[in-house]
Amino acid sequence: MLILNKTAGVFFKPSKRKVYEFLRSFNFHPGTQFLHKIVLGIETSCDDTAAAVVDETGNVLGEAIHSQTEVHLKTGGIVPAVAQQLHRDNIQRIVQEALSASRISPSDLSAIATTIKPGLALSLGVGLSFSLQLVGQLKKPFIPIHHMEAHALTIRLTNKVEFPFLVLLISGGHCLLALVQGVSDFLLLGKSLDIAPGDMLDKVARRLSLIKHPECSTMSGGKAIEHLAKQGNRFHFDIKPPLHRAKNCDFSFTGLQQVTNKRIMKKEKEEGIEEGQVLSSAADIAATVQHTMACHIVRRTHRAILFCKQRDLLPQNNAVLVASGGVASNFYVRRALEILTNATQCTLLCPPPRLCTDNGIMIA
Repeated sequence: MLILNKTAGVFFKPSKRKVYEFLRSFNFHPGTQFLHKIVLGIETSCDDTAAAVVDETGNVLGEAIHSQTEVHLKTGGIVPAVAQQLHRDNIQRIVQEALSASRISPSDLSAIATTIKPGLALSLGVGLSFSLQLVGQLKKPFIPIHHMEAHALTIRLTNKVEFPFLVLLISGGHCLLALVQGVSDFLLLGKSLDIAPGDMLDKVARRLSLIKHPECSTMSGGKAIEHLAKQGNRFHFDIKPPLHRAKNCDFSFTGLQQVTNKRIMKKEKEEGIEEGQVLSSAADIAATVQHTMACHIVRRTHRAILFCKQRDLLPQNNAVLVASGGVASNFYVRRALEILTNATQCTLLCPPPRLCTDNGIMIA
């Protein structure tokens, strides 16, 4: 937490008056007895302000989320200071909506759990400061949560998954492969050496100016690529997956982005258009990038499966691969992973799309 303080600078500190007003806004009958422990989860690691109330049996009692996607589309990407201000503007309302939906009085909470790392320091600081103020007023335990561990374990909310299992976390900010041996017991097998796959998709979408495409104007970069790829020919351009000779489980996406940028520049010259206009071949480029990304992810994951099975770290039959994170909600990537798991006698499990992206449920 000390490191986070130094990184984030001055945190958002709600006044005591605001916290008291927040707590007084709840009109619940006192003395209600609850049989289960109940946790409020708060997530502000990047660009979504989210909160949820979950009991110890996994029942989601209430949740709320505020997405910043529309704002960041206009700025061409996430601006940390803008994300911080939007979290400040919305966190009290979102937490209140989650608690109201759960019909749980703040005083009946068993604990408050909040993401403390990794993520954007300015965004994390808003959730942390609000949570600590609430913890101080309610005199409740505080549970610091690692964002990636939350993603990895979310599947146990929807499926009965026993340890150990393999997890692939692919999102706009992260990319890693790990063997999950228990709660807070992870063996890291591979990670991105540069940028995350979702970040790469966003950058390609911006370079293609897909925000100007009539079908993609309201979509995030990753969603725009996935949507447009359905109309394109994934073999129209020949791009080799990154690290195809590397004998490890690491990932790399910067090279794919750079090669794609060169192809875009070449097509712009061929079509006689300037940067900022939408290419007629945009769908083919989107399909090629998505396909190459999926092949790269599958090949590295295949190596991880073989490594774990050779060393008896996973069951030889019916081993479980969990894919989570925002990019895991891409159905083309999911289909590619299904082909892999079918070929390796594994079971692929993915949380529902709404639980793949950042949310308060996974934190609670």
